[in-house]
Formats: sequence, C-alpha cells, structure tokens
Amino acid sequence: MTEPTIAARLQRKFILMSNDTAMHDALRAVLPEGWKMVTTLDLDSLGTFDQILLYRFIFLDLDALTDDFDPQDAIRKVRMELMLNVAIFCFGGSEDERDQARLNRADRFFDREEAAERLLQFCHQYRWGE
Repeated sequence: MTEPTIAARLQRKFILMSNDTAMHDALRAVLPEGWKMVTTLDLDSLGTFDQILLYRFIFLDLDALTDDFDPQDAIRKVRMELMLNVAIFCFGGSEDERDQARLNRADRFFDREEAAERLLQFCHQYRWGE
C-alpha cells in the first residue's frame, strides 16, 4: 500500500458532490488561488478511505438526487461505511432532507444562494499547510 506523501496531505482540495453545472461554474469562479475542486457523484472514484482523507472537506448538494446518486447515501458512506470525520457541508435541500442529513451526521447546512460565500469561508478556515 502506498502511503500518502506530506505534499499530498498539504494540498488544498475539496470534494464537490453536485450535478448542477451552474453551481460548479459559480464555485469555480470564486475558488481561491491554490485550491482544487474535485467534482464527483461517486466517492469510490476517488479511491480508498485514506485517499478521501486527503480532501479538506466535502461540499454536498442535497438537491442532487438522481437515479444513480442519493446525497443521504453519500453521507452514510462517509460516516458509517468509511468511518471518516471529514467535514460535510450541505447546501440546498428541503427541511426534511436537512433533518435526514443531520441524522446521518452531516456537519453544516445553508441555502444554495449562500454556497459561494460559504465556500470562501470554508477555504479560509481550512487553509492550513502550504
């Protein structure tokens, strides 16, 4: 098994789980220099749990429900299957969706209109390293 390097641990990157291309563009437009946004609806595509730990946080769209993706399943996978304590910040969703995400142990919730502003806040809070 390959161990993550110190350089890999210091990379400023986060996971965006959303199928909203307008949101992808809006967040990419405000992304601070030195940060990398990795978009996926499939956590398995990012590798094993130790590779997911290299991301500073997960930005999760609670409205991204499709035939192949359920945001609640993504939260359960991170918390229960992989047993990771990576911060999960959720935007959008109804009150019922948010309540379910709380039960699944997501961390913070905000409206879609706040996503870009909150992203800047989280990037600032998680800027340690390099």
